[in-house]
Amino acid sequence: MRDKQPEEVERAQLSRRKLVKYAGVGATLAAASPLVGGAAAWADEERRPGDDRSDRGGSKARAWRAGDHHVHSEYSGEFDTTKSPVVFHKGADAVYPIVTNAIMAKNFGLSWAMCTDHGGPTHSKVNIEQAYPDLLRSRKLVPEVLQFWGMEFDAPSLDHHTLMIPRHDDEAKQLFELESRFAKYDAFPTDPGRDTEAKMVEFLKVARGMPHKPLVIAHHASRSAPGLGVYGQDTPREFRNGNNAAPDVYIGFEGAPGHQAGPLNGGKRGGYGNHPTYGGFDQMTARVGGLWDSLLGEGRRWWITATSDSHVHWTRGGSDFWPGEYSKTYVHARQDYGDIMDGLRNGRIWVTTGDLIRSLDVTASSQGRTAEVGETITVSRRDRTDVEIEIRFRPLDGENANGDRPEVRRVDLIVGQITGPSTNPDADTNPTTKVVARFGPRDWRRQGADYVIRHTLRNVEADTYARVRGTSTDEAEPLADGLESPWDDLWFYSNPVFVQVR
Repeated sequence: MRDKQPEEVERAQLSRRKLVKYAGVGATLAAASPLVGGAAAWADEERRPGDDRSDRGGSKARAWRAGDHHVHSEYSGEFDTTKSPVVFHKGADAVYPIVTNAIMAKNFGLSWAMCTDHGGPTHSKVNIEQAYPDLLRSRKLVPEVLQFWGMEFDAPSLDHHTLMIPRHDDEAKQLFELESRFAKYDAFPTDPGRDTEAKMVEFLKVARGMPHKPLVIAHHASRSAPGLGVYGQDTPREFRNGNNAAPDVYIGFEGAPGHQAGPLNGGKRGGYGNHPTYGGFDQMTARVGGLWDSLLGEGRRWWITATSDSHVHWTRGGSDFWPGEYSKTYVHARQDYGDIMDGLRNGRIWVTTGDLIRSLDVTASSQGRTAEVGETITVSRRDRTDVEIEIRFRPLDGENANGDRPEVRRVDLIVGQITGPSTNPDADTNPTTKVVARFGPRDWRRQGADYVIRHTLRNVEADTYARVRGTSTDEAEPLADGLESPWDDLWFYSNPVFVQVR
């Protein structure tokens, strides 16, 4: 990590004082408001999806709305299994009240967020009886942030996953049903039969059959991987089997995991102690032609996100940033619970670290047709069609949370072919995927508040996808992360736009 100059130290100290002040406000609000109690009150206390009374301006129109679907509260605690029944203690692993996280999310520009606390023995009961009433209170205190209900699911045979429940009157009961039936650590005594891939597939099929379909997204997918292309708890085969079982539920993984502030306290980005992240991104995403491209090359709608995994802020000895302070997942949606989930489900997503940019659009057009991120354009094979790719990004107007004014030094256009399902469920490469063009500041032009890049894909004859990434660095490919400051190594990634040739 580079040595800080005196003015940087002063700025960091000022930032720390501000963070402590905001955290204190959150704790005060949490203590001041009475609990919302009882299942009968839930339906009356909450605004409904589409109710825009407390939304920001423009809530009825789709726009890029930043969020975070992986945030921990004091309900990521510990369980005393020597007692009967099991006794839960708050604050053992993460320390902040739900409302504190919501206040910080609002402060750092998030429109939506999700509390994802750890499970454990009989945790489904803790969730519905203790954590959910606190979520309802937080929704009332911080209505500007849409706050989803869910958890960090102890996925059978896999590492942790987001389990995001749609906003509806019985959301708490829905999570209770799924957690109590399928979370591998919820049963007490522990049931080894819950920790199998077959149980994970069963869970996904049940979730897909529900009237209100949840979303499932893998967390820190390579954190347990011992090397590049060598996987740990999460494997390509399991991703494929799960996505086959519920393609509209099991939709992707974190491209950029949380715990990005680790190097500020001498730790590893993402907590990846076995094999590192690359520019803050998981190897499954960062390696061009790697696992993500392998899944996209089968035609799967498999998306990436970026989260904080916030437990304890780095200024208090943790390895985390606040929600939205460093990582953001942007979804093109209305300020509406249902449309945010629709945007996530359908890949209208791009991600950034360090607020490198604040808007990103990738459009494919041909023969009068257009498609944007997550969408598909269909072209004719007999016409040997050219496809125009337009990349439009907007730089940050001001300073990021570190007091920096980050600048984009390069943008890459990455293209791969879609060749259909792989015969090898363990496949983790797509040899057709390449960086087809690299663009520097001389290659983009200013158009209002945006920078615009255009590139033509000539004679597209096969099903194809295109995705975009950009960086503040001069690295041709993201390098393995060490102890560099995360603020000096910023990237953004789009999800893909698809071209179907018929």
